[in-house]
Amino acid sequence: MDKSCYSCGIKINTPELKGPSKSYCKHCTDKDGILKPKEEIKKAIALWLKSWQENLSDNDSLIRAEHYMLAMPAWAK
Repeated sequence: MDKSCYSCGIKINTPELKGPSKSYCKHCTDKDGILKPKEEIKKAIALWLKSWQENLSDNDSLIRAEHYMLAMPAWAK
């Protein structure tokens, strides 16, 4: 079964993406497996969204990232 990061949703079933945490990918944690701050993750997700949606503004990408994160267990309210 594929395991997904609780913070960003990326599949963490490969050594390249798995970090020191069982629940989070290497992009969402520090070297000790501690989850990075929400704003840092949101900016990274916004950049990822912009990478494949070329006309997306900076502000819209942050708004979309915020909405996306609400579906992730780490950030659900």
